[in-house]
Amino acid sequence: MTTTLDPTHPVAPPRPRRPRHRLLIPLGLAVLLIVATLVFHAVDQPDPTDQGFLSPVTTGDDGGSRLAEALREQGVTVRRETDTSQALLAAGPGPATLFVPAPELVHPATVAALADLPTGSRLVLVDPPRRMLEQLDLPLRPTDGRWATRATSPDADGHPCRLAEAARAGTAAADRQRYAARSAAPVDRCYSGGLVRVPGRTEVVVIGASDPFRNNRIDEWGNQALTTGLLGGPRPLVWLDLPGPAPAPSGSGWSPSPTAGDPAPPRRGDFNDDRADRPPARQNPLWDAFPAWFWALLLQLSLAGLLVVLWRARRLGPPVPEPLPVTVHSAETVLGRARLYRRAGARGPAAETLRAAALDRLLPRLNLPPDTPPAEVAARVAAYAGADPERVAELLHGAEPTTDQELLDLARDLDTLTRTVAHPTEGDPR
Repeated sequence: MTTTLDPTHPVAPPRPRRPRHRLLIPLGLAVLLIVATLVFHAVDQPDPTDQGFLSPVTTGDDGGSRLAEALREQGVTVRRETDTSQALLAAGPGPATLFVPAPELVHPATVAALADLPTGSRLVLVDPPRRMLEQLDLPLRPTDGRWATRATSPDADGHPCRLAEAARAGTAAADRQRYAARSAAPVDRCYSGGLVRVPGRTEVVVIGASDPFRNNRIDEWGNQALTTGLLGGPRPLVWLDLPGPAPAPSGSGWSPSPTAGDPAPPRRGDFNDDRADRPPARQNPLWDAFPAWFWALLLQLSLAGLLVVLWRARRLGPPVPEPLPVTVHSAETVLGRARLYRRAGARGPAAETLRAAALDRLLPRLNLPPDTPPAEVAARVAAYAGADPERVAELLHGAEPTTDQELLDLARDLDTLTRTVAHPTEGDPR
């Protein structure tokens, strides 16, 4: 070893390592909290692709049976259709309201036909995707969305709401996905952009939240007044209740434009869709056998079990001294510990152990307290043993050995130094 130390400057002891578990446990808890929040939020939010979502015949929390019943009590004719083409035919020949609660399920080949309704009709879309807005040629674009739906007033953003149904309803839970006009188009914005009306031959109303229509939230705030106002009135209501993703229209499609007051029959040759019908996706019966909260709970238990496994896999704290059940000879203890150090290649910890043992023998001999600065210890030991102070400082507080031979030389030199100080009459044992 060639490292030398200045005995006039104290050598700083090595900084103790911070236990790894103090960082891993808070990090793991933070990750677990984030994952749990995301899982519970995903379970709480309804999926528009689920069967029965906003269906007029579904009585569950995410169904729309209570809204359909409220509309019938107001004298509105509610007609449920499970096929897009049949819903378009039912919307004629006079003005009607077409309600599409799950626009994601409408096949792209039939989207453009939704706006081709009789004059004076209304099309109501719930949280439509961007591609549907573009295919309908609406001057709208989705902007920012909220983590959860907020109940707010129609003119919460400072812009007056010119939609009479929203003004009568007042505060409602319609602020989740917001929309903005792509140009200076004459659109009516309400609820901070959560509800937008696009006037035209067929009036299109886009709302970015399904909460006002659902059974579990229709009685909150002015949700029922808003939804019955949007879907009610003198026009009959056609409720498009798609049970799943709509298949591609057979052949080339049809055009539902009415002529002479009669609904046009389906015609082939208007849609150009050369994509073959995809076979229905197979659903896992085990997944459908349990509710969503069961799988969320199972995921939470799995994460908790993983943390327990990591916790019990290894000791996360410092070793705790315990009395040995049997007497072990010191030579066996030293030999076993040395073999462990050698197998791990831990020359640094082995050198620290040798130096700590040497200091335990030298300090009492020189009447020095344990907190004596390293430079003073090296100077006193060198003066007592008649050795070079720099060499003594290097032995007691030097760098870690890099090879086994350096570690062996350090052990021999420390043994010689301690024997010289502790037993000066014995001399050099070699």
